[in-house]
Amino acid sequence: MVKSGTRVVLDTNVLISAIVFGGKSRSVLKLLLKDKIVGVTSGVLLAELSEVIHKKFPFKKSDLEYIEEQIRTDFELVNPRIEIKIARDDDDNRVLEAAVEGDCEYIVTGDEDLLIFKKYKTIKIMTPAEFLNE
Repeated sequence: MVKSGTRVVLDTNVLISAIVFGGKSRSVLKLLLKDKIVGVTSGVLLAELSEVIHKKFPFKKSDLEYIEEQIRTDFELVNPRIEIKIARDDDDNRVLEAAVEGDCEYIVTGDEDLLIFKKYKTIKIMTPAEFLNE
C-alpha cells in the first residue's frame, strides 16, 4: 500500500472514470478523500476536466460547480512554472508539468501515451489498478 501523504496527480480520465463509472479509479479517489494520499492538480487540468465532463456527460450546471469546488477543496492546486514537451499530446505534457511542480511521486492515468513512459524523472506513471497494488 502507498504510504500516507503520497503526492499524486490523478489524470483527467481517472477523475472522470471515478466520478461517472466507479471501479478502480473511484477506489483511488476515495484514498484521496480519506486523506490517505495528497491529490495535486493545476488550473489547466481542472479546466480540462470541466470541459470534458460538460461535453460528454449530462450533468447539471450546479453538479459541475459542486465537482469543481470539491476538487479545489480536496486537491492541492499548483501553477506549473516549467514547460515539458516530451509527450505526443500537449495535454499529457500538462499532466507531467503538474506532477513535477507538485513534487509528486505518482501520476495515475489510463492514457496509454503517458503509461508508455512508466516513469518521468522520479515520478512513477501507472494505472489505477497498478497504483492500488503499489
